[in-house]
Amino acid sequence: MNADNRSSIALLAFAALVLAALPASAADVAGVKLADTESLAPGAPPLALNGAGLRKRAFFQVYAIGLYLPQKKASGAEAIAAPGPKRIAIHMLRDVDADQFTDALVEGMRNNQSEAQMKAFEPRIAQLSAIMAEMQEAKKGMRITLDNVAGGTQLTVQGKAAGKPIAGEDFYRALLGIWLGEKPVQDDLKRALLGGTQ
Repeated sequence: MNADNRSSIALLAFAALVLAALPASAADVAGVKLADTESLAPGAPPLALNGAGLRKRAFFQVYAIGLYLPQKKASGAEAIAAPGPKRIAIHMLRDVDADQFTDALVEGMRNNQSEAQMKAFEPRIAQLSAIMAEMQEAKKGMRITLDNVAGGTQLTVQGKAAGKPIAGEDFYRALLGIWLGEKPVQDDLKRALLGGTQ
């Protein structure tokens, strides 16, 4: 082996070591890097990135979103029904008024829930609306997470808890239904969140 070959192999080996030392990023959606695992709290078991995709409305890119689960699921129904901690991580790609953001979530829930279920959710939807109203605007670059924790649905903004948890795992399942239900907000986004391509 000549000196040129040896130096090429050494360079490739060095590049491989450098890449291995970099933080893992399992997905890049519209320039947003989503980690392959996230934990809901320090020391908590890591959740795996199930899938990630881009929410579009007309010609606009609204947000990049990742779904984190304890174990990967390829079915929307299985992902919704699975117990335990979960995370929906939303990275805003444009400014959206808080009321518009909340209205879009509620509309997505309504498309996948019965009238009776939506009626039962009204106090908790009001709690979600109040939390969002305090935020005033979901600004471009902002990271919003919806976590399924022991106390219910915890909303965080830029890593800080916003409001108290919204009680009931049924409410979190209804939120997941926005993207993974039988009538998802965007078909190709559902596919992407379940590990497919968009």
